[in-house]
Amino acid sequence: MNTSELKHAILNGDLDARLSYIYGEGALDAQKARYAAAVDAFTALYGEDREASIFSVAGRSELSGNHTDHNHGCVVAASIDLDIIAVAAPSETGVIRVKSEGFDEDVVDINIFTAPRENPEGHSDELIAGMVAGFRKNGYTVGGFDAYTTSNVLKGSGVSSSAAFEDMIGNILNHLYNDGKIDNVEIAKLAQFAENKFFGKPCGLMDQVACAVGGIVAIDFNDPSAPIIEKVDFDITAAGYNLCIVNTGGNHADLTDDYASVPAEMKSVAAYFGKGFLRDVREEDVIASIPLLREKLGDRAVLRALHFYAENKRVATQKTALIAGDLPAFFNAVIASGRSSFCYLQNVYTTKNVSEQGLSVALCISERLLADKKAAWRVHGGGFAGTIQAFVPVEYVDTYKKAIDAALGEGSCMVLRIRPVGAVKI
Repeated sequence: MNTSELKHAILNGDLDARLSYIYGEGALDAQKARYAAAVDAFTALYGEDREASIFSVAGRSELSGNHTDHNHGCVVAASIDLDIIAVAAPSETGVIRVKSEGFDEDVVDINIFTAPRENPEGHSDELIAGMVAGFRKNGYTVGGFDAYTTSNVLKGSGVSSSAAFEDMIGNILNHLYNDGKIDNVEIAKLAQFAENKFFGKPCGLMDQVACAVGGIVAIDFNDPSAPIIEKVDFDITAAGYNLCIVNTGGNHADLTDDYASVPAEMKSVAAYFGKGFLRDVREEDVIASIPLLREKLGDRAVLRALHFYAENKRVATQKTALIAGDLPAFFNAVIASGRSSFCYLQNVYTTKNVSEQGLSVALCISERLLADKKAAWRVHGGGFAGTIQAFVPVEYVDTYKKAIDAALGEGSCMVLRIRPVGAVKI
């Protein structure tokens, strides 16, 4: 459709069924207004009556498996109803222009920016160039386009704003130039390539897969070139709980070294045994070698390795519990995961600034509020700053949200639902 027809279809209700399925009926009016405003913003930037399409990519929540994916471990993750949406139209200029609400426009000439910068700057134009390079590397078609995006997957909020953005660029290229034939798992792999090689962040693959695939998924990364993805059919909301993400206001901008140290130290333990990843090393061999590992690599590397093995086992327990509908077993493992992350993985605050411990404060408050409830709480995502996660009984959500917002600022507690789809063309 051209943009005029697109806006009419949104406001006339032609997309109501689709939007209600993705966001829930209660959010329909707000989403229609949001989508119509995005079309208006695109038109103001890139011209009237362009032939355009609308896209959505979910944010994600890691339900279990904290820092396991980058060492070929297992996770359970879910797409959530925070997302990035884009209005995009192809162009014949060989240039990709992306104006994200609140940010400067990215302009990438795809015939010039074809290799990583010598010193990556951690800028979004590198993610765009990296996605194009990944598509080309795998033999897919690429081309220029103009896009306007708006997102409530807030940067630094632990729900994977960068992965959602990467997946969105891939989503647009997939539908504008490849007839939508590229599988979303493949899009996720290319997004990881872009972030690793062009953006300079050594991330795993969980975030990109969870944002792209949708619903609750259990993922085994033993072979990351062909991850085993299993849909988990469980509705947490229908079971009487909301997933709450608490944004503590911490900024991820200066934490690249902290994030990089986690996979690096785990891999240093694997390298001691001649392996590239901890998944390929037996836990009993690590335990037997603790004295030598402590001397050679330091205590934190040992602790992080032991966290990996325990967390991988917890993922299996939690997946089984969700499939069986055994919430007490699932919640017990959520809390155990959080304790292990705090004590052994040590990703709840950065040692660069020990006076700022927003995650610790949020976890402490959550424990005080929820300890006598059938509930659970833990660090969320990469850690060090950003967010925690809590599973809160529906009847107690208002009380929990008010207490969190009073302590950490209005709007800190986001009450979410798990959405059924990941990266899609609307």
